[in-house]
Amino acid sequence: MKEEDPSAKNELSRRNFLKTGAAAAAAFGGAQAAITTTASPAVASRDDDTSGTLVFVNGRIHTMDARNSIVSSVTVKDGRFTAVGNGAHAQGPGVRVINLEGRTVVPGIIESHTHFVSLANRPGYHVAQWELASNIAEVLELLAARRRDVPPGQFITAMGAGTPRMFAELRLPTLAEIDSAVPDRPVFLYQGGGGPARTNTLGKQFFESATAPLAGPCVVGTDGSLTTVAGVNHANRALYHLRIRQTFEDKKRSALDAQAFSASVGITAVLDQTLVAVATGTLDPASLDPQPTHPLFTLNHYRMYDAWLALHREGRSFIRLQINFLHNQPFIPALGDLDHQLPELRERLKNQFFFFGDDMVRTGAIGEWAAPFATPSSPDNYAVWYESQRLVAKAGWRNENAQAGTPTSSAAIEQVVSTYEAMDREFGIKNLRWGLQHAAFATPDHLARLKALNCGVSMSGFTWLNGVPRADGLPLGPLYPQIIASGIPAGLHEDGVHIAPHNPWFAMHYATTGLNVLGQQINPGQQISRQQALYAYTRANAWYLNRENDLGSIEVGKLADLVVLDRDYFSVSDTDMRRTRPVLTVVDGEIVYDAGVLRADR
Repeated sequence: MKEEDPSAKNELSRRNFLKTGAAAAAAFGGAQAAITTTASPAVASRDDDTSGTLVFVNGRIHTMDARNSIVSSVTVKDGRFTAVGNGAHAQGPGVRVINLEGRTVVPGIIESHTHFVSLANRPGYHVAQWELASNIAEVLELLAARRRDVPPGQFITAMGAGTPRMFAELRLPTLAEIDSAVPDRPVFLYQGGGGPARTNTLGKQFFESATAPLAGPCVVGTDGSLTTVAGVNHANRALYHLRIRQTFEDKKRSALDAQAFSASVGITAVLDQTLVAVATGTLDPASLDPQPTHPLFTLNHYRMYDAWLALHREGRSFIRLQINFLHNQPFIPALGDLDHQLPELRERLKNQFFFFGDDMVRTGAIGEWAAPFATPSSPDNYAVWYESQRLVAKAGWRNENAQAGTPTSSAAIEQVVSTYEAMDREFGIKNLRWGLQHAAFATPDHLARLKALNCGVSMSGFTWLNGVPRADGLPLGPLYPQIIASGIPAGLHEDGVHIAPHNPWFAMHYATTGLNVLGQQINPGQQISRQQALYAYTRANAWYLNRENDLGSIEVGKLADLVVLDRDYFSVSDTDMRRTRPVLTVVDGEIVYDAGVLRADR
């Protein structure tokens, strides 16, 4: 690969502010694979005006169309693909040509189940890239790299992304280690959805003296640890102290950083499942503001998108966002009989539109649940859950269910499937594309019945992080081959970003190998091919978002989202495949991530 010259890089990247964190993310890339193109006729649309045209040539472009075509070139104009094939090469004034030099290209990755709004609201100058680190040394390198952009006195933070199992040392960095990398800025590292957390010397000084209306100082260990002491979760209390100091401009910066990280791992569209507002289902608006007990997955669900929407109005959002509406109200005795339960859901269905917005930001469905999932063994909560399904069906909305908080068992899935069948008999739901999230142990019978209802499933990939081999040797799921073989629309998701990473290549690695983060086999006999895994993250997820006519494949007329990879995902070793990263990400015809290794010629 030739040395990149700065002028070429500036020419390629049309939005310089998108480069935040790009160099750090690109550092995890690997060697390029030498590949050739496959013959295929060019398909093009006519447009005599060539200004603003972007052409990619000399690549191995996996279109993921109905024929699984692989072509060498593609042309983009006005945010859509205008020519796809071999020799599909526009010429004229205003045309920029990018030589892919044999690299693998895939459609933009679509995430069908994520809590991305958590990442977009994180306080401090956040380091999302820490989920790509494999050991503490790499975490410290990322923190030090971020420090260059952080004003004095401002926090560097890294939050979420599961457990310390992500790192070889199986722990978080200590105070001394963090100080060695960043001695002159406070640092706060918070693991998973509810801690534990670590800080450095400056952070320790801040948290031990912090005061606020609802909480006093935190207890910080000599090693910088924040844990639960005498019933108080001091990791969450520290998070509270940072949250209440966030300005709206801070939140806008956080949303931009989250989008930049998404682009750096190849995700171009997200179906956000929002966050739990308040676990008790209380209607008290004050409980939605930051509280000392709130973990990472708790935000004010009426205001959590404000910063992103402000950026969108300013023309500065650059990752596609589709918003589901999660409703967390169980049975509340004070509300009386069933006709008065679920007040929030009832108001949502009366006053909100589904699939409303534009190509970059739009509403979605009700999900990941309309009310907390409950079985008949809890009669009041079961009645509320069942009634929530009726309300959504009666209103003609799309609906999803995940067995969050209960075993992802065949019995729980049977309850969902039989309820969907009852809703179809009463209201007719076949045209609404209802969905089932996770579906790890769905049986062939469940899948056939869901398919008959025109439902889809989104298969989870997050088990790789916390899963351990079962003593009986049976798989932890999902049962990927069985789900794929059923022919049901089957997407794939990671379920980030507070219980798992956002990086989709981890989920694809698990689906194709069954290996957990420690390299142990935890899903024996349940592997699918790399082509199937990528299909699930592109075309199948586009169906799950009700956007298959616009997204999911590289075809003439579709929205121009694509990812140029740093290696051939289809042929490298399993270990290498897990490390796949983009060198270039394009959304809506705009370059939104650039690792600086490709050149553009006019």
